[in-house]
Amino acid sequence: MNKRELVDAIADRVGDRKTGTEAVNAVIEAIQKAVAAGDKVSITGFGAFEMVHKPARTARNPSTGAEINVAESWAPKFRPGSDFKDLVNEGGKKIGKKK
Repeated sequence: MNKRELVDAIADRVGDRKTGTEAVNAVIEAIQKAVAAGDKVSITGFGAFEMVHKPARTARNPSTGAEINVAESWAPKFRPGSDFKDLVNEGGKKIGKKK
């Protein structure tokens, strides 16, 4: 599912596409701003978004084997909640049985 499909799914529930688009954009923007500011965003039953620090390190170029210095960085991280994990696990079991 991409963003357009998500907007369509929300629009079916709220009544129109314009409201669905505004709702999806508002949620995404609020999560992005909070995480970028260093806050953790927890949605009960869904999961948590947070910012993690990746320290500087030395890596290797897989083609040449040469060492590469990788600068420190910050990255967003998502950890799914237990309800979400359970739902995905049940879906995986259903898909696995079809094969």
